[in-house]
Amino acid sequence: MSSCEEQAYRLLTEYSNGFMVSQVLFAACELGVFDLLAEAPEPLGAVTVAAQLGTSSHGTELLLDTCVSLKLLQVETRRGKASYQNTELSSTYLVRASPKCQGNMLRYLARTTYLCWGHLAQAVRDGKNQYQEAFGVPSDELFTAIYRSEGERRLFMRALQDVWSVSGRRVLAAFDLSPFPVICDVGGCSGALAKECTSLYPGCWVTVFDIPEVVQTVKTHFSFSEEGRISFCEGDFFKDPLPEADLYILARVLHDWTDARCSHLLARIHRACKPGGGVLVIESLLDADGRGPLTTQLYSLNMLVQTEGRERTPAQYLGLLAAAGFQDFQCRRTGGIYDAILARR
Repeated sequence: MSSCEEQAYRLLTEYSNGFMVSQVLFAACELGVFDLLAEAPEPLGAVTVAAQLGTSSHGTELLLDTCVSLKLLQVETRRGKASYQNTELSSTYLVRASPKCQGNMLRYLARTTYLCWGHLAQAVRDGKNQYQEAFGVPSDELFTAIYRSEGERRLFMRALQDVWSVSGRRVLAAFDLSPFPVICDVGGCSGALAKECTSLYPGCWVTVFDIPEVVQTVKTHFSFSEEGRISFCEGDFFKDPLPEADLYILARVLHDWTDARCSHLLARIHRACKPGGGVLVIESLLDADGRGPLTTQLYSLNMLVQTEGRERTPAQYLGLLAAAGFQDFQCRRTGGIYDAILARR
C-alpha cells in the first residue's frame, strides 16, 4: 500500500469511527466522570474513579484513557500509576457546575438525535424526518413529535439553554439592538436567549412567544427574574396574533421549516412589525455554495432527520425575507457557530 493509499485509508477509518468518539463523550457524561474529577481535591486513579462511579475497573480505565486521547482528560503517571483530571475543555463545557456546561445538549444528542441519525439513509431516500422509525411517533405535527413527553420537552429546553449560554451574547452583539427597546423572541422556548438579551441591553423588554405547553413548562420548571423585563406569551406563531414589538427575533426557528412555512411566518411577522422595526434571524449559515462549513452541513442533515427544514445560505434567507417585504438587510458572521441577519420593515 502506497503512502497516499495509507493516508486515505486512515482518513476513511477516522470518519467511520466517528460515532465511537461521540459515544465516548456521551458515556463519560452519563456516568459522571467529569463531575467526579471536578469535585475531587486531587487527580484520581482509574480504580478510585471506578469505585466511586460503581463501574468496572477495566472498562473505566479504557474510557479514561480514550478521554485522554480526545483531550477531554489529562493524565499524570507516577511510579507506574496513572492519575486523571479534567482539561480546560471539560472543566468549561462538561462539568455541571460550570455556567457554560453543555451536558443537557449532550444528553439530548445521545438520547434523541443519535437515534434519529441511525436512519439517515432512509431520511435521504424519502426526504422526511425519522421520528416514526426511531421512536414510533408520527411527525405530522413536528413539535408534537419533538416534545413527545414532558421529560423530553424539558430536556430539549434545557439543551437550548446550554446553546445560548455559550452563543447567545455573541449573536445578540452582532448588531446594536439598543434602538429596539421592545423585543419579541418568537419561539423563544425557556427564555434563555431573552435572558442574554436583557443582560446585554439594560433598556430592553423581551416577550417570549411560544406554544402553551412550553410556557407552562417554563412556569413550572424554569425561573428568570430580570427585574421583570422578561415576560411569556402563549400562542402558535403560525396562526395566533403576535405580541407588539420593535424587533422580532427568530433564533434557530426558520431552520426547522420548509421554505413555504418560513415564508408564511415571515409574512405574519412583517404585518405585525412596526414601520422601522425589524427582524433578527439567528441561524448557522452555510457558505454561498452550500458546501461548508462542515458543522453547518451536518446541522442541515440533522434538520433532515429531525425536522421539516434545512440550514440555508445568507442569500436564501435574504430571499425569504425580501419576499415577505423586509428590506435593508445586513448579515454578520460572528466567528461562532451561529450568525445573524438583521432586516427592517
